[in-house]
Amino acid sequence: MKELLEELLIMDEFDIKKVLRTSALTGIIGASAAGLGAKKGLSQRGIEKPETAVKSEQPVKSEQSANWQVIKMRVTAYCPCPKCCGTDSPGITASGYKIQSGDAFVAADKRYSFGTKMIIRGYNNDQPVKVLDRGGAIKGNRIDVFFPTHEEALEWGVKNIDVKIQM
Repeated sequence: MKELLEELLIMDEFDIKKVLRTSALTGIIGASAAGLGAKKGLSQRGIEKPETAVKSEQPVKSEQSANWQVIKMRVTAYCPCPKCCGTDSPGITASGYKIQSGDAFVAADKRYSFGTKMIIRGYNNDQPVKVLDRGGAIKGNRIDVFFPTHEEALEWGVKNIDVKIQM
């Protein structure tokens, strides 16, 4: 219990809410909320620029340094449009976050908790972004970066790059 309290003292507000939600709502309510978020979440598939699409997964390259792990990932992009997110998308991510103008975040596999910080070279001025969404095609070493417009998402294309993940 002491370790949990110490950890809460160094977490930001989003992370504290996540811990409280997952510890207090584990079970029926938590499972229902997670299922609803996944169904209504924005990321259902990444946008792939055909000429830059890669046919197969690259082998995982991993190295650790000072609480950050570097993993080679396939990074695609998406936006809040009906083409990327479906016609029923309410503008709320799978984590329950309401999308706002200027947001930068990622959709990642469920092995990365909501709120996990990642640094993706070439995205958000190489500043950390949080995992706030999930996606049906986002499994394993794949992530989807969020852009406000479809054109920006298409411009990103598909990149196989090293991603820093805070552990």
